[in-house]
Amino acid sequence: MEGEILNFIKVWISVLVSLCFCYSIRNVVPKGTKRLLSVLPVVCLFLYLPLKISSVHLGGSTAFFIAWLANFKVLLFAFGKGPLSSDPSISLPLFIALACLPIKIQQKGQSKENPAPRRGKEGLRNYAVKGVLLAMLIRAYDYSDYIHPNVILIMYSFHVYFLLEILLAVGAVLARNFLGLELEPQFNEPYLATSLQDFWGCRWNLVVTSILRPTVYEPTRAIGSHLIGRKWAPLPAVFATFVVSAIMHEIIFYYLGRVRPNWEISWFFLLHGFCLTVEIALKKVLNDRWRLPKMISTMLTVGFVMSTGFWLFFPKFVEYKVDVRAFEEYAEIGAYMKNEGLKWSREETSDLGVVFCLPFDKLITFLSSS
Repeated sequence: MEGEILNFIKVWISVLVSLCFCYSIRNVVPKGTKRLLSVLPVVCLFLYLPLKISSVHLGGSTAFFIAWLANFKVLLFAFGKGPLSSDPSISLPLFIALACLPIKIQQKGQSKENPAPRRGKEGLRNYAVKGVLLAMLIRAYDYSDYIHPNVILIMYSFHVYFLLEILLAVGAVLARNFLGLELEPQFNEPYLATSLQDFWGCRWNLVVTSILRPTVYEPTRAIGSHLIGRKWAPLPAVFATFVVSAIMHEIIFYYLGRVRPNWEISWFFLLHGFCLTVEIALKKVLNDRWRLPKMISTMLTVGFVMSTGFWLFFPKFVEYKVDVRAFEEYAEIGAYMKNEGLKWSREETSDLGVVFCLPFDKLITFLSSS
C-alpha cells in the first residue's frame, strides 16, 4: 500500500507540473491549432498516468479526475473555451483546481452570504448518512457468501452511488474552503428521476454532464442545426454525447481492470443514448400533450436504469474483480490503522513508564524537555 501511495504522489506531481505548463502558455500561445498542438502532449500524458496506479480507489479517482475531467477541460482551454479560459487573470492555484476537480467559479454578483441554490440535499447530514450507509455496505460484504448474487449487484449500485457522491463532494468542499469556490452539484436524488432525460441531464453525476455539454453536445448540435434544422439537432447531439461517454467509461474500466474490453459497458451507454434520443423525439412529436403520472414514470425510469445496469454495467465489477481488490484495500487500510494505533499506544505506555521510574527532580526536567 505504501508503494501505491508513493506512485499516487508521483503521478499527481506530474499532473501539477503539466497544469503549470498549460497555465504558463495561456497568454503566450494563441487559442486554436497552435495551443491544441501545445497541450496534446499533456492530454496524452494524462491518459498514461493512471496506468502507474493499480489501486482501485486511488487509481479510479485519479483516472476520473485527470484522464476525463482534466483532459476535457484542457481541450476546451486549447480553443479558448471552458472554465480554464473564463477569466484571463485567473491565479495558478485556481487554474489547477478548476482543471482537475469537480468545481466551478462562483457567479459574479453572487455573494457568499447568498449563494446559488444547490440541487438536492447536499448538507452535511445528508453526506454523513450516506457515509454511514457506505460503511454498512462494506461491512455487509463480509457475508457475501450468504447473499444472493442479485442482491450483491443491488449493493454494488448503491456502493457506486454513495462512493461517487462522497468522493466528488469531498473534492469540491476542499476547493470551496481553500479557494472560495462554489460547489459543483454532483447528484440530485437520481432515484426520483421521472424520465431518462431527467436522470442523465439533471440528476446523475452532473459534473460529467457539465463537461460533456460544451465538449460534445453543443458542437454536435451546432453542426446538426445546419444539416437537419434546430428542432431535430439535439437528437444526434444526445446520441453522440453517449457515444463519447461510453468510450470514456471503457477507458476508466480498463484502468481499473487492465483487461481487454468486451464493450458491454459501451452497450449500456449506447442503449441509454438510443432510448433517450427516442424519448426526446416522442416529446417533440407529442409536444407534451400526454404524460404519465409522476409515480409511474419514476418507477419505469429507475426500473429501466437498474435493470440495464444489472445486465450490462455492474457485472463488470465482478468480472474485473474490482470488488475483491477494493475489499483487500479496505482490509489493508484497517490493518495499517490498527498497527499505527498499537504503535502509538506502546509509545505512550513507554513514556509513562519512564515518567514513573524517574526521581522527582528528573521528572521535572523530563516534563520541561517534552
